[in-house]
Amino acid sequence: MAKKKAKAAIRPAKRTAAKATPIRKGGKPQLVEPKQILDDDIDPHHQWKRPLQAPGHTQVDFEERVNFRRLHNYRVARVRQALAGSGLGALLSFDQHNIRYTTSTVIGEWARDKLLRYSLITGNGEPYIWDFGSAAKHHKLYAPWLKTENCRAGMLGMRGAVGSDLTLFRDAAKEIKAILDEEGVGHMPVGVDVVEPPMLFELQKAGIEVRDGQQTMLLAREIKSHDEITLLNMASAMVDGVYQDIAEALKPGIKESEIVALAAGRLYEMGSDCVEAINSIAGERCSPHPHNFTDRLIRPGDQAFFDVIHSFIGYRTCYYRTFAVGRATAPQRTAYRKAREWMDNAIALLKPGMGSDEVANALPTAEDIGFPSEIDAFGLNFCHGLGLGLHERPLISRVTSFREPIELKAGMVFAVETYCPATDGISAARIEEEVVLTPNGAKIITLYPAEDLPIANPY
Repeated sequence: MAKKKAKAAIRPAKRTAAKATPIRKGGKPQLVEPKQILDDDIDPHHQWKRPLQAPGHTQVDFEERVNFRRLHNYRVARVRQALAGSGLGALLSFDQHNIRYTTSTVIGEWARDKLLRYSLITGNGEPYIWDFGSAAKHHKLYAPWLKTENCRAGMLGMRGAVGSDLTLFRDAAKEIKAILDEEGVGHMPVGVDVVEPPMLFELQKAGIEVRDGQQTMLLAREIKSHDEITLLNMASAMVDGVYQDIAEALKPGIKESEIVALAAGRLYEMGSDCVEAINSIAGERCSPHPHNFTDRLIRPGDQAFFDVIHSFIGYRTCYYRTFAVGRATAPQRTAYRKAREWMDNAIALLKPGMGSDEVANALPTAEDIGFPSEIDAFGLNFCHGLGLGLHERPLISRVTSFREPIELKAGMVFAVETYCPATDGISAARIEEEVVLTPNGAKIITLYPAEDLPIANPY
């Protein structure tokens, strides 16, 4: 069981990410000074005595909404802090969420899986970003929080599309090794999150010991600052409105895919920067959960559920709601009541100092929902961290949390998901709430009503 002692905020002053190391510059020994973590940068600036805000999307001169420079400084400080306790000298990231967290840069969604952008940060230097062609020049002009010389054009394999020649990988590995040596950490292991095999091999040939860096980055991203929580709340507010549109449009004759189109269009109109996915599932497709959408026509009496996954300024939602179309049957209502009860029980346990294993123990078992094992039922009744990524730490489930419990802390943000199949063999209830862990417990930020089964356009 995880320790019960809670920490409301992490505020170590002037912690360093790597020990200063004598190196040679111009033939003379020189000491590389570690970067210091300032108190104000690592402070999440939570405002727990005030309501969680979801302000307008534009910046104004008469109230502070999101302080983006404070957001960047906090994220970099969190990375430095995580790096300090990791035994690593640097973090090399190809994961787009880690790159954004470290550098506050982003390009089009098309780059998400190409593994051609990458960032580097050591304990002794400022973040570097290698980006696609002219994007690096753009960062030099529009990202003054980064050193201009640290914004570099980069090009690797594009997941094999450039062919089997290793020159690009080899040159990149040599450049990275030179920076590591320059900043005094060339002798230390480097954490890498995701990487193409040729790049991994060239890093090793360059004399770099490669270790897993994803856990270090996810540890850094675990506690959300006031600005991050505000952005998550703003993203949720957009989906509140989308569900109102869905409830009004959900009638016999409309397709699952049309609901997806409606929701995606509405989100982009409101300012979403990425509609990652929308599940739209109705009728006999509800059980078992297929995690997709089709062109099936909605019919009278269908149970239908939806998941809206989008991001605003990078921060994501994972937000399910279930409806009955026109009318609801007794099995549908019973399934919904069970799913809601499981939801409320889990949320009641989400508080600082609680162990993730204790929360997992309160979740329904695989047997409760008709599955033979917990791995078969994974992803239907669980909690997952939410931020720049859809699934962040901590993840709470009956599959993982008993082996590696984590103490919950104020500032964590979770998406809590429950699923209950109906006894009619085809219907099912699916609910999801996003919650912010405050010092006094969980605060729900997904506000479209879900206490009782909503009936869309009742007869």
